[in-house]
Amino acid sequence: MHELSIAQELTDIITEVARSEKLSKVVKVNICFGELIHIVPDIFKTAFFAITNETIMKDAEVDIEILSARLKCRNCGNEFQSEDKYLFICNNCNSNDIVINQGNEMYLKSIEGE
Repeated sequence: MHELSIAQELTDIITEVARSEKLSKVVKVNICFGELIHIVPDIFKTAFFAITNETIMKDAEVDIEILSARLKCRNCGNEFQSEDKYLFICNNCNSNDIVINQGNEMYLKSIEGE
């Protein structure tokens, strides 16, 4: 369950940002995950809430945005989304020489606080 370690890492980042911005309470956290990270949002939220239970993030709303995978074929330059999340083949030329342009990322988009 990598959701727990990711929740811990993001909690550490949020704590640093909140401290530097002199926030006494974090009320909302907006996070983006690429679909290829394979985060289960409910498991992530459960882990996040368990970790932040006695922090300034307690009871913060967590908004998760899942970014779809965007791929580019090195052979023909076609940019596309794959129908299969595990098999990347260009839908234009059938090449498997593919670059992932979006879908592997994970970042804290914003936090809101008081």
